[in-house]
Amino acid sequence: MAATLALVQINAERAGTISPLASIATSLASFAESASTIAIDGGQSAVHSVISLPMLERENAQLREQNRALSAENARLHELAAQYASEVSIRPAVDLYPKGIEARVIGFPPEDDSRTVTIDRGSNAGVRTDDGVIASGGVVGRVASVGPLSSEVVLITDYTSRIPAITRQGRYWGIARGNLSSVRVEYIPQDAPLKTGETIVTGAGRSFQSGVPIGTIVSIERSDAALYQTAVLRPAVKLGALDRVVVLPH
Repeated sequence: MAATLALVQINAERAGTISPLASIATSLASFAESASTIAIDGGQSAVHSVISLPMLERENAQLREQNRALSAENARLHELAAQYASEVSIRPAVDLYPKGIEARVIGFPPEDDSRTVTIDRGSNAGVRTDDGVIASGGVVGRVASVGPLSSEVVLITDYTSRIPAITRQGRYWGIARGNLSSVRVEYIPQDAPLKTGETIVTGAGRSFQSGVPIGTIVSIERSDAALYQTAVLRPAVKLGALDRVVVLPH
């Protein structure tokens, strides 16, 4: 075997080529060097990761704190934008009724059998029982009870609500009565030419002057035997999203 290896080496030198033995030895050396380099690089990376870990944790904590602060600022700006939009929306009603008392809705009752809200103005601000309450779109309801600093308002959708109503077309009279989710205008003469989409407004009474929108007709109930017809209204104001209102003194 030794002689054979020697002959292989001699023949490669005479031919001027690299012997198989030299190629194998070079390959083994290259493999050993690559393995050593990988091991050294891996060790250095592990050491660097261990050293950098506290710094990364601090940076991560700082980023979480910045994100929390930005989220809080975003929520505050959204609330300011909503308040500004609410203030702008009530301006037409305030301008139309200069003697009106501007108020904010501060409470909704949890019970489903009552349609009332609480406002942050009471007798100290001049609010009295049976004062009408409106928003930018039209009628909200009337004041049912008054305290020094707050008042309770019965919405037009409450069963106890009764408001004189008039059709804009033809000026036919009726009584707007609450029906929880809608308003029914009853006792409208049978010959009144009602149509869906028509606006019904308030008639002059103890709580409202005439002409304040109550709602628009969504359906009409007629009976051949009855002397009257009934108009079912969609309220002019989104009563589930009340914020700012105006109380109309007597």
